[in-house]
Parts: sequence; structure tokens; C-alpha cells
Amino acid sequence: MAINLVKGQKISLEKESGGGLAKVVMGLGWDPVDRPGVGDIDLDASCVMFDEAKTLVDVVYFGQLKSKDGSILHTGDNLTGEGEGDDEQIIVDLPRVPASVRTLVFTVNSYQGHNFNDVRNAFCRIVDSRNNNEIARYTLTGGGDYTALIMAKVYRHNNEWKMAALGEFTQGETVHDIGAPLVNCL
Repeated sequence: MAINLVKGQKISLEKESGGGLAKVVMGLGWDPVDRPGVGDIDLDASCVMFDEAKTLVDVVYFGQLKSKDGSILHTGDNLTGEGEGDDEQIIVDLPRVPASVRTLVFTVNSYQGHNFNDVRNAFCRIVDSRNNNEIARYTLTGGGDYTALIMAKVYRHNNEWKMAALGEFTQGETVHDIGAPLVNCL
């Protein structure tokens, strides 16, 4: 049974998955509101890799679908949010993430500048790829006039991967626009 996370909540991915966790999938899903003039909404999932000194190591997003070390893979860009389930996915092979990488931060950006008032049913979830079981889910609510969300982080703590729901709204049409708020969440 998945844990429905609230902002600031932390969990152990190992414990919640029953142990032996190797690959996780971060799924992002959303639907545009059904309102005249809104049109298609292009949300983008990204994963930002940081080392212990909070230095940016790499970024996986629609413009770079694979991390330089090959441990993280983005499955492709969904431009509309159409369809059921995950609209975008990022697959993380945890054992292959270099030891120097301490934190993975997952973000969501509205590429065309729509704010989160124009989005409904948005969620981020972590799935154990062994059995497709959902470990945790964070539901986006109350997004307001923002165009970016620092959704969650997965980080190493005592030789174990943990996840924290961040839910920090900010501005930025791509992950590269977020800047300081991203580092402040580490």
C-alpha cells in the first residue's frame, strides 16, 4: 500500500518497498483543466543530481534523457498530459547512481508558462520497478500562480535511500530556471 505523502514528510524507500530496492520509477501525471482558452498543458519532469557539497552533478530532463553516468533515464516528453497514469517517467537505477551523488531532486515545470491553477489531478509517485508497486505518492494541490514545483527528493542517509516530499512552489519554465530555490531544498 502506497504512502500518500504530505509536504515535509520523509520515508525510507527500502522499508516501504520491503527491502532489496534497486530501480525506482518517478512517475508524473496530470490533466489540463477543461476551460476555454487554456489548451494543452506541457508539464516536464526532471531529476537533478547533487553531491554532498550541494554542487550540481547532472540534470535529466526532456533535453537530456539520460544521465552522463547512465544511472537515470527519462522515458520521453509528454506535451499534453493526455492519457491515463504516468504522463512522464524517470527511471533511477539506485545501485548505479555514483557514490558521490547524495541527493536526487525531482522537479516539475510548466514549459509554456501555464500556472498550476490550469492543472488538475497532478501527482508524483515512486514505484518499485521489480513489481510495479507504488511506494509513495505526492499529490499536487493548491499550486496557484506558480510555474514550477520542487516536488520531492531522494537522498542517501546511513547507507539507505530515503524520500522527502518537498512541495515547494516557485517560478521557472524549465528546470534550469529554478536556481536558488532548488539548492535551498537540499
